[in-house]
Amino acid sequence: MTIRFTSLEERIDHAAHRVLDRLPASGISGSLIEFIVFGLKQAWACLFGGIMLFLIMATRVAWPDDAWLARYDFVFLCALAVQIAMLAFKLETVGEAKAIFLFHLVGTGMELFKTAAGSWVYPEEAFFRIGGVPLFSGFMYASVGSYLARVSRIFDFRFSGYPPFWTTVVIAVAIYINFFSHHYIVDLRYGIFAVTAVLFARTWVHYRVFRFRHRMPLLLGWFLVTLFIWFAENIATWSHAWLYPAQQGGWTPVSTAKIGSWDLLMIISFVLVTLVHRPKAMASESTR
Repeated sequence: MTIRFTSLEERIDHAAHRVLDRLPASGISGSLIEFIVFGLKQAWACLFGGIMLFLIMATRVAWPDDAWLARYDFVFLCALAVQIAMLAFKLETVGEAKAIFLFHLVGTGMELFKTAAGSWVYPEEAFFRIGGVPLFSGFMYASVGSYLARVSRIFDFRFSGYPPFWTTVVIAVAIYINFFSHHYIVDLRYGIFAVTAVLFARTWVHYRVFRFRHRMPLLLGWFLVTLFIWFAENIATWSHAWLYPAQQGGWTPVSTAKIGSWDLLMIISFVLVTLVHRPKAMASESTR
């Protein structure tokens, strides 16, 4: 049986229904209610990522230069505590924790290679690190995994026109390999984009907000999430969580070219989550 809400979320959902069920279901008022609930659920799905971004911003502004504990180590220990607390207080499921662990492995592997290749740097010191990679960085990838796992559960994602599962795994592996291999051979990302577009061209994600199911092309959904990640990356680099070569002489906005890289990472992230929460087909149901 698929778990849609944790025990805590069930109580929140029942309390919300006691209020929202009395409100209009049609017209502008009904649409406004759906929109508000959509925003609240998205914020709830972003809980871990939001906490991480807050920690990075707050320590950038307030962390003392002479502190005995390095800023990166403080963020790492806080992220670890938050992860434990989210499990203990039923804010996430065990399945989501498994997805987050996968993101740590995949993300840390890429971080070790990319920092060695000079793609970006972590400019501050840290005790909890592997090579040039502070361990809090794994939680940044985990934030994406946490969001995708939680949003698919909270919105009860269903799919139509979803390609064979094995093909999605192959494309995700190809993307991951290309993140490394393009340093040595031709970059295959444009070919991968084309194959992905063909593979998912007919795929729609159907999601329940409150009273109704809505739908969106999956490719569009990925792109919108990618934009938000790119905005968050600008905040993170401004906060010196990491820096690209062009930012080391003084902060500048992250290049829009990185949107393509994040879109590819989004595809990997989505497929990793489906290893834990397999995509479910859309049954006949009212959609708008």
